[in-house]
Order: sequence, then structure tokens, then C-alpha cells
Amino acid sequence: MNIEDRCNLAKVRYERAEELLRTANILLEEEDYKSANNRAFYSAEQAIKAVLSIIEKNSETHNGILSIFNMEFIHKPSKYFSKDDMRMFRGMGRIREASDYDDFYIASKSECEKQVKHAKHILEKVQVYLKDNGVQV
Repeated sequence: MNIEDRCNLAKVRYERAEELLRTANILLEEEDYKSANNRAFYSAEQAIKAVLSIIEKNSETHNGILSIFNMEFIHKPSKYFSKDDMRMFRGMGRIREASDYDDFYIASKSECEKQVKHAKHILEKVQVYLKDNGVQV
């Protein structure tokens, strides 16, 4: 895949991440916290997949995406992402899993607001990375 194709894929993925974040905000306003947690997580994950497309890496699993991102942007020196970002994304994944699969999990408004805030934070960092790598978002 050439650089133009990688940038186009990154742009499509980032735009999807923004769409998912808008949906998370709507669900938060509607007090559908479990669904908002889900959309916030997938927003952040899609943004990370946009970053991975620039370096021609991909995975179809949550753990695979997390692993590649960790190896390429956390363990190697990066001015874009930190270990705190990795911890944040992992925590978002745990909340998403509980929201989706734990029948007795009660999602709170404050926790949901935190999920949405974390997703926004990750998208902002990804946006800087993409712009610095020639993607117009």
C-alpha cells in the first residue's frame, strides 16, 4: 500500500472515530450509559486503527490492536503517545466489556462521562499524529 492509500485509510478510520464519539455523546445525554461506554471505546479504538494504518499495521481483534499500538508507540520513544494513554485505553476496554457483557454491571453517569472524555483525549492526540504524517482530518 502506498502512502496516499495509507493516508486515505487513516482519514476514513479517523472520521469513523469522530462519528462514534458523537454517538457516544448523544447516548450519554440520553442516559444510555452502557451504550455510550461502548461507542466511546470503539471511537478510541478506531482512532488508534487510523494511526496503525499509517505504519501499515492492523489487527481484527481488540488485543491485537492494543498489542501493536503498545509495541509501536509506547515501548518505542514517541512524542505522540504515552504509557498513560495506553493505561487509559486499557481501562476503556474493561469498562466496555463490563457494559456489554456483565448482566449485573451498573454504568454510572460519572464513569460514562470519563469514558467519553478519554475517547476525546485519544482522538485529539491521534489527530495531531495524523496531521504530522500528512493526513488531512
